[in-house]
Amino acid sequence: MTLLRRRGLTVSLCAAGLWLASLAPALAQDALDSGDTAWMLTSTALVLMMTIPGLALFYGGMVRQKNVLATVMQSFAVCCLVTILWMVAGYSIAFTDGGAFNAWIGGSGRFFLAGIGTDSVTGTIPEILFVMFQATFAIITPALICGAFADRMKFSAMLWFMALWLIVVYCPVAHWVWGGGFLADDGVLDFAGGTVVHINSGIAGLVAALVIGRRTGYGTDNMAPHNLVYSVIGASLLWVGWFGFNAGSALAANGLAGMALAVTQIATAMAALAWMFAEWVLRGKPSVLGIISGAVAGLVAITPASGFVTPTGALWIGLAAGLVCFWMVTWVKSVLRYDDALDVFGIHGVGGIVGAILTGVFAAPEIGGAAGLLSGNPGQLWTQIVGIVATVIWSAIGAFVILKVLDLTIGIRVSRDVEIEGLDVNLHGETIH
Repeated sequence: MTLLRRRGLTVSLCAAGLWLASLAPALAQDALDSGDTAWMLTSTALVLMMTIPGLALFYGGMVRQKNVLATVMQSFAVCCLVTILWMVAGYSIAFTDGGAFNAWIGGSGRFFLAGIGTDSVTGTIPEILFVMFQATFAIITPALICGAFADRMKFSAMLWFMALWLIVVYCPVAHWVWGGGFLADDGVLDFAGGTVVHINSGIAGLVAALVIGRRTGYGTDNMAPHNLVYSVIGASLLWVGWFGFNAGSALAANGLAGMALAVTQIATAMAALAWMFAEWVLRGKPSVLGIISGAVAGLVAITPASGFVTPTGALWIGLAAGLVCFWMVTWVKSVLRYDDALDVFGIHGVGGIVGAILTGVFAAPEIGGAAGLLSGNPGQLWTQIVGIVATVIWSAIGAFVILKVLDLTIGIRVSRDVEIEGLDVNLHGETIH
């Protein structure tokens, strides 16, 4: 009888052991939060929507009809290209430990997403979800650059430029700010991409516009947008998607995400109104292109600040962004006569700089734990300027070198005849009517 009891106890212990073993995967994922994961799945889809279809329509409506297909093709192709490059190397370079070189660049431990399984966790969400969320940021940043050289760059050269720029420029800057690099150590505040995305793309866009040169007929031919309805739809999709961009950067479904969403809405509305009224006063009429441009300027400027400022701070950031970007696009650009076709530098570069600087002014410790100038920490303003300067220098040098190498090898600009006839039919063999 005692022997039977011992055997029964042994069987029970074995069963308990098997039961505990079956729970091991679940226990390993205890750090996961289903609500956070659901929100980040949603945010990832929202940010992807910003590029396709948002940016594609926004840019596609602003070019001439003969180039609309080539323009939307750029956004779509960049989305595909960057997705693969991010999986192969980009994520690892941006977000892993680079050892002795970690201040400047990440390592190779996650090349081809090696070692990431369903039980890999980043904070309270699956690591693979964090990879894909960050992939959408990597996608839209080079896609933004395309607006600067619209109507005149070879498709093949564009693909080479975007691939090289992503690895050489975007990934290191993302590592500096978000991956544990030197700007993160210095305390630069960039909640959702003021430096990493907007200043980075804006400066690269300006360099590309200068290196490639002005469009044929710039200043004399009619280059008005062919379909502003497309652009309004695109801007609207950008605005909605930006909630995933900014509120999603909290990486959790919490109060910080809610505040980021609120300040994004407030700053965007304020910037759109500021641009609209400035144009109304100075030019006599409020234009559709003006109000949507102002909205995008507000979205850009609030991005670095969205996890650090109060609604009142957001109001001032939106006002500054709308007025400064309006001035850059309508006056400075015409005086300097550089052909940033769709105002990538004027809105993203300048708006990103305005937002990054004002983050250092309005950052409130009760929101994101960091204090700015108005909260008694004037040093944060200098820290923000250091982050801006570092990003500007690296992006400008990287873009310039890549473009020059490509120009010497495969050429970067279409011929004059192709440009005059249109990129759609010549580069893609298609047209719209």
